[in-house]
Amino acid sequence: MGNHTNNETNGFVFQDRSEAGYLLANRLKAYTNLRDVEVLALPRGGVPIGAEIARALNAPLFPFIVRKLGVPGHKELAMGAITNSGRPLVNRTVTRKLGLSDRFVDTVIRRETKRLLRAQNLYCAGRPMPLLEGKIVILADDGASTGSSLSLAVQAVQELGAAYVIVALPVAPPYAVSQLNKIANEVLCLMQPRKLVTVSRWYHEFPMPTDREICQMLDGAGIQMPRKSA
Repeated sequence: MGNHTNNETNGFVFQDRSEAGYLLANRLKAYTNLRDVEVLALPRGGVPIGAEIARALNAPLFPFIVRKLGVPGHKELAMGAITNSGRPLVNRTVTRKLGLSDRFVDTVIRRETKRLLRAQNLYCAGRPMPLLEGKIVILADDGASTGSSLSLAVQAVQELGAAYVIVALPVAPPYAVSQLNKIANEVLCLMQPRKLVTVSRWYHEFPMPTDREICQMLDGAGIQMPRKSA
């Protein structure tokens, strides 16, 4: 698996998400103007990152929504997730270990499905999920502390038939990158601080985009843009 990283842990801070996306796009130039590339961004913070990458590569951008299936009393633990792909991903090892019943899991799935559908109606505006069979998929986010959401996104994209999955993010600790490298074909992470503290610490400006701003970014990203042959 590929792993393009900068292991410097001190002194580098991104101005904002747009700059971080621009820097990631510079490292992805080999994928410019290829017909089989799809950029999927995790709302909300990943959309400005994905928009910069999609614009630079002349590739379509689509929001890829991940809703964790959380476990009460375990803030960082997920027993699975649901995504735009429609089929829930459930970690049966976790549910068995915690003694969670199928009824409880189904209740959580129904609750998170409602939330996902609201976000999907807002961000996707009726556009169907692009076909990923045989595609090169770039999954973009603004950073990761554990990598759990991105790991679930990678699994979902692979189940949809993606041929090659690249995780692109500005900052994540070595442990998270290592976990992502176990399942993704390639991980492009610009910074790997041993002490992340928070993702926001690595940005000068880190306001969360509003829903309106995200919709504007998606509308302006050229989802239907013409693409040249490779």
